[in-house]
Amino acid sequence: MSPAVEWRPLAAADGHRWDVLMVRPAEIRRTLVWLPALGVAAKHYEPFGRELALHGIATCVHEWRGLGTSSLRAGRTCDWGYRELLESDIPRTLDLARGDTRNGPGIIGGHSLGGQLASCTVAMHRDTAQALWLVASGAPYFRAFSLPKQLWLPGAYHLLALLARAHGALPGRRLGFGGQEARSVIRDWSRTGLTGRYAVPGVENLEQRLRDVDIAIDSVLLADDWLAPRSSLDFLLSKMNSQRINIRVLGEQALGVRADHFAWMRHPSKVVESLLAVRGWDHHDD
Repeated sequence: MSPAVEWRPLAAADGHRWDVLMVRPAEIRRTLVWLPALGVAAKHYEPFGRELALHGIATCVHEWRGLGTSSLRAGRTCDWGYRELLESDIPRTLDLARGDTRNGPGIIGGHSLGGQLASCTVAMHRDTAQALWLVASGAPYFRAFSLPKQLWLPGAYHLLALLARAHGALPGRRLGFGGQEARSVIRDWSRTGLTGRYAVPGVENLEQRLRDVDIAIDSVLLADDWLAPRSSLDFLLSKMNSQRINIRVLGEQALGVRADHFAWMRHPSKVVESLLAVRGWDHHDD
């Protein structure tokens, strides 16, 4: 039976409105709240949700401010940072997932930046989920990359933050990196890239909260993905205290498509298989 696919409207306290993409099987065993990559609209994860539905996993795909169904667009007079995403928007999507299923979200996860902010969400809200899924994700800290990249990444982070301030928002579509991104999102992202720390204005002790995270973590990396190498993922995972970590690296032969940052989204079956296999999420209800 085909899964039910629908868009559910939500609103934050500050007036921001967006729709959550929900892909639900006839019989829901678990629920996943999924956070997209930077600049990627929720609609692009429908194939991922459909594949998960075959295994009884309902997927709620969050929509970032400024993208897709969001009522806002970043610009000189419209700005936000990680704080608004973590404190205003993501909790509303989590509430929707809790209300839509009997047991609430069993899993939270994300792709790239989404994986980073899923980790921060677990740190800020201990009862968020039973497991964390990371796909093509890792911290952007420049020292967590290979030596040639360590030489030019700091300059890139400074330049992108400068461009975002000068334009009022990062013109990501023109640059080939992200979308029209809010300057404070780029500020927060570049700060982590330069310092290795998650320090969000208005959010206290985020690094300490990350150190207190003890949750099952399953990660999938793509073998040819320079944006999220193993060293970057390891650095992100080192911030948390979990003793239940699984990492799988998929190459082009296993995936059937390029093993890069984005190609898996159109053909997600092997990524889904890898996420589900270790802990038997598609076979057990406990």
